[in-house]
Amino acid sequence: MTAEHKVTYCRICEPLCGLIATVEDGRLLALRPDKDHPLSQGRACPKGIAFSDVQNDPDRVLHPLRRRPDGSFAEVSWDEALGDIAARLRGVLDEHGGGAVGEYLGNPSAFGYAASLWSGLFMKRIGAGHLYSAGSQDINSRYVASKLLYGAATQIPFPDLPRTDFLFMLGANPLVSHGSALRVPRVRDDLAGIVKRGGRVIVVDPRRTETAAAYEHVPVRPDSDAWLMLSLLHVVFAENLEDTAAIAATSTGIDDLRAMCAGFPPEETAARTGVPAATVRELARDFASARTAVAYGRTGACLGHHGTLVSFLIDALNTVTGNLDRPGGALMSHQVIPVEQFGEKSGAFSYNTKKSRIGGFPDVFGSFPAALIAEEITTGGPGQLRALFVFAGNPVLSVPNSVALESALGQLDLLVSLDLYVNETNRHADYILPGTTFLERDDLPMAYAACCPTVFLQAAEPVVPAYGQARPEWEVFEELAARMGLSLFATGALAPLNPVLRLLERRGLRITPQRMMHALLRIGPYGDRFGLRRGGLNPARLRAHPHGIVLAEHAPHGVLSEVVTHPGGKVALAPAEIVGEVARLGRAPGITDDFPLLAIGIRELRSQNSWMHNSPILMKGNRTQRARVNPSDAAAAGLLDGAAVRVVSATGAIELEVLITDEVGPGTVAIPQGWGHRGGGWRLANAHPGANVNELTSSRPEDLEALAGMSVLNGVAVRLEAVRRPSQSPARYSASRP
Repeated sequence: MTAEHKVTYCRICEPLCGLIATVEDGRLLALRPDKDHPLSQGRACPKGIAFSDVQNDPDRVLHPLRRRPDGSFAEVSWDEALGDIAARLRGVLDEHGGGAVGEYLGNPSAFGYAASLWSGLFMKRIGAGHLYSAGSQDINSRYVASKLLYGAATQIPFPDLPRTDFLFMLGANPLVSHGSALRVPRVRDDLAGIVKRGGRVIVVDPRRTETAAAYEHVPVRPDSDAWLMLSLLHVVFAENLEDTAAIAATSTGIDDLRAMCAGFPPEETAARTGVPAATVRELARDFASARTAVAYGRTGACLGHHGTLVSFLIDALNTVTGNLDRPGGALMSHQVIPVEQFGEKSGAFSYNTKKSRIGGFPDVFGSFPAALIAEEITTGGPGQLRALFVFAGNPVLSVPNSVALESALGQLDLLVSLDLYVNETNRHADYILPGTTFLERDDLPMAYAACCPTVFLQAAEPVVPAYGQARPEWEVFEELAARMGLSLFATGALAPLNPVLRLLERRGLRITPQRMMHALLRIGPYGDRFGLRRGGLNPARLRAHPHGIVLAEHAPHGVLSEVVTHPGGKVALAPAEIVGEVARLGRAPGITDDFPLLAIGIRELRSQNSWMHNSPILMKGNRTQRARVNPSDAAAAGLLDGAAVRVVSATGAIELEVLITDEVGPGTVAIPQGWGHRGGGWRLANAHPGANVNELTSSRPEDLEALAGMSVLNGVAVRLEAVRRPSQSPARYSASRP
């Protein structure tokens, strides 16, 4: 059979770059960038191209697996697996109620609409009391900040990169991440374009990241972002640099915000942040006086002790300088398919509507901190977690104090995983069910697609049939519900979608995720309203444009009053939660004599969290996980470049190779996350295990971020110990070393 070339797009991270799949006899031969994609224009990162390794991986799970008493797995039929899971889950529900059941959603689930929608319906239907996601190790603090600012958690302002003159980035490394909560497939070109037209790109980070090295780097001490942002705002107010007209038109609470910042002059915060007062004052003046400017923060800004506050202050800076909801500033999220709009109306994107059993943390979208899973399993009483579904996730490698979680998993009455591999988490599962890859399913972009400077939409169809016995995850939840005698739609969760559901029923159509999304597309702002709007979007038009459709060159602005749900459509600059968080500053644990350094994480170009270390393409060159240590700290600990170092925290310790470099400043240790493979079915990953950095982090409720329950993964107090080998002696460090 002749090879075919099929258009699709990548669903590993937010840019959703266009790809061309070469397929023969139902098997993937290769992936390459799509030069005809309007946004990515022939560019894709190594992970997207290397996904062929995942698709064709001989270690991939392609049949339902049941765990034997000795810990090994045996293939079983779907009928046998689903029948036993349904019966055991029914037993848990009958004895303990839905409050004893939970789900953990991993990062990949954010990039496929069907599975997350239907698993959410299933959990809602059974009254599951324990919902967790990778968001509490990534972005939940950003959502909470948006809820407080705008009344809508899904309104995440994003930088208008094509039109800004001054980009201030805090804790973001887009030359590696390719943009987070921001869809810009050619971010390298966008950043270069700012400088080319005479603008500036400022990167604030404890590490001289790839992006920082390419632009203006402002080094900052780990976990001090809140102090830095407050001091920037202090200068704006003290020197009358604010845009009073914009503030009056768009916001409330300005006097309280000014008072909050009054006690943080840069001369006093410099000791905490490491940023000289003169630098802070210059940045504030340059930002406020720029023709257009935008402040943007991502993962690094979200993972400290005050992540919600930091995200809030970033948007506050945009607001008070008149750079919110304007060209070249921060634009408001703009949906083509109004999933978030209906989710907000249904209450699905809630905050603080209930509290976690352990720690009393507010829910974020109905979910609780994943750091609490172990204690929720081991702590008796009403609501004790007894049955857990893990979907496209590996929390043993991604949550704090992973040793405690791995130990607790064996106490569950039922553990079910839907995944592509046997990994460090689901090797303890009762069942592992084979899910489909993004090349084996249809998709429309959902998560973060609204954070794009260009209004764009692309649909994808499967480019290969599902390998082996892999099934779309949404069908698994639908069949489980049927076996348990439950209707997924007998719940108020979809009340705002009732008109859509009735339309599908009138047409005699089965309600599927695809039909629901197509209906939302057609009633959305660019839809054809089922034929009432000539030229509007519908499934047929999307199929006629497989590379995608540009709907507007620029995302809209001047929409703040339409998207903010607070009274008057105005941004709230001084909610009580933020006032209280500022008052708590300084209480976060810092360095001590025993733990004098602060550890931060690193995102790597050829890693995607924990799940792509089995790719030969990405692992070529004998890749090794290495802790970055400043020469002065290395000398103090007697460390050798390239040798082993033991990193110790109050929670645990890990050993890995050390790279002595001035890439990090004194007092900072930077360690790549996502490593620590030890068991499971991925042989290449196990052969290059590395160390699990989350063995250093704490899952104690008092050590989590207060407002969103975020895991504190940056600013972890540690010490370094040399791991001596025979005949080793200290080596010199060259400042020219990368």
